[in-house]
Amino acid sequence: MVKPSLQSDVIAAVATAPGRGGIGVIRVSGQNLASFAELITGRPPKPRLASLADFLDEQQLPIDQGLLLYFPAPHSYTGEDVIELQGHGGPVVMQMLLARCLELGARLAEPGEFTRRAFLNDRLDLAQAEGVADLIDASTSAAARSALRSLSGRFSEQIHAWRDRLVDLRMLVEATLDFPEEEIDFLQAARAIPRLEALRTDLQQILRRAKQGSLLRRGLQVVLAGQPNVGKSSLLNQLSGEDRAIVTEVAGTTRDVLKEAIQIEGIPLHIIDTAGLRETDDLVERLGIARTWGEIEKADVVVRMVDAATGITAADHEIDARLPVGVPVIWVFNKIDLQGELPRREELTGGFGVWLSAQTGIGVDLLRTALLGIAGWESHDEDVFLARERHLVALREADEHMALALQFAAQLDLLAEELRLAQEAVNLITGEFGADDLLGVIFSRFCIGK
Repeated sequence: MVKPSLQSDVIAAVATAPGRGGIGVIRVSGQNLASFAELITGRPPKPRLASLADFLDEQQLPIDQGLLLYFPAPHSYTGEDVIELQGHGGPVVMQMLLARCLELGARLAEPGEFTRRAFLNDRLDLAQAEGVADLIDASTSAAARSALRSLSGRFSEQIHAWRDRLVDLRMLVEATLDFPEEEIDFLQAARAIPRLEALRTDLQQILRRAKQGSLLRRGLQVVLAGQPNVGKSSLLNQLSGEDRAIVTEVAGTTRDVLKEAIQIEGIPLHIIDTAGLRETDDLVERLGIARTWGEIEKADVVVRMVDAATGITAADHEIDARLPVGVPVIWVFNKIDLQGELPRREELTGGFGVWLSAQTGIGVDLLRTALLGIAGWESHDEDVFLARERHLVALREADEHMALALQFAAQLDLLAEELRLAQEAVNLITGEFGADDLLGVIFSRFCIGK
């Protein structure tokens, strides 16, 4: 992809979070910023050396005192000249320093514009740039580590290595197209089919790790659903480790959805407690039940709770008939402590069940394991990298083209086309090929100053 040319204007923004803090940072990027820094501090900056300086206004009166950092191009985050003014983190001070930068000709940076310039100046590829935002937004330590792997280029390295092998095969195929009488010899001598199969196997491994990373990034929506008084709120409290929901023996206590974010093995889970599903004339309860069905429609997993004493009843079958098709269901048989039963997991028709006590906590670990399994999480993998939905779409598309390439392996013109399309799909991940509007959407979701 020929990347769009950069504007020569200077951009500035507060790079630290809003509010009061011990330190606040103004970041500036553009061309020839040595003179810009000199106007602010009254002396020429020293490259890559932190120096104590007064930050001066137009009348040469100090606004603040702090550290000045100057990174000449191309050895900076954006690939342009970059200066950072590290002052005291009061909102008023930061706004005064930012206003001074704007007075000197800078303009306010747009969200993600610093990282976009880093991408356009080949300091980062697109997957690494997204890793910056994902590292900032990481909600668990596992997600942060995976985002850092993407930022450091591990994801991109695997994509590039796979693509380079694909390019080698494409070159052989394209060269052989000029000599159609040699097609059979090519397929045998170049071991085209084994190479295709190996490429697809490795691509599927990358896709598997990307799916794991996507799970780390977005988490899993888990909805607790069932009739009233089967222990949904008790299970929410047990999973969250605190009394988040009111628990009573009165059926219909829960009238509205209650959400709690937890993590299991570093995987963020969004547990949603809901109103008991039943026929009722109570207007408020009916509204809660309507919201319950709305949450079930959006669920990644439905935990279908029943009382172990009664098992699955006719009313439960009526509930199941309304569940969305294709959404995984885990049956939870609760209150086994009252029946003297032991915790266990058993295979059931169309799924499996977990026997536990939400009151005492016995068997809840079986549910935690089941949730990780149904999410596709195998184990903590140091090769997992945080992936976005567009990465998964691109990898799935490439995999489909590789499957067709195997199907058309004996027809070199069709084989060449499928290999080309597979390469185009993976190129979108790192930004070798991509529309400007796609870049705009990606970087617009970054925070200001990044």
